[in-house]
Amino acid sequence: QVQLVESGGGLVQAGDSLRLSCAASGRTFSSRAMAWFRQAPGKEREFVAGISRSGVATYYADSVKGRFTISRDNAKNTEYLQMNSLKPEDTAVYYCAARKPGNTDAKITTSYDYWGQGTQVTVSS
Repeated sequence: QVQLVESGGGLVQAGDSLRLSCAASGRTFSSRAMAWFRQAPGKEREFVAGISRSGVATYYADSVKGRFTISRDNAKNTEYLQMNSLKPEDTAVYYCAARKPGNTDAKITTSYDYWGQGTQVTVSS
């Protein structure tokens, strides 16, 4: 069992930065690849960024590449998403997720079995 709790969301202006955190309980955090997804009103939940179990491999949606950075600290059971140069279209609820073991597609929601409750990010123009 893994419990995930996000924090760090808020209201910012275009061009500002935010850092999201996802604290995980349980002893299996380091054994799971992790990711961030987001969901805007009226839209489906979409992949934002993913990171391997060790943190060596990272991957991003094209829409955030070069602006967002995903990282993790396995000693602290915490995952992060540093978001720079925020745009109004980044406005959404952001969720962290733990990926199922095995060779699953990192960019689809069904590959993840544990989710946080979400944190709201609002970017004003």
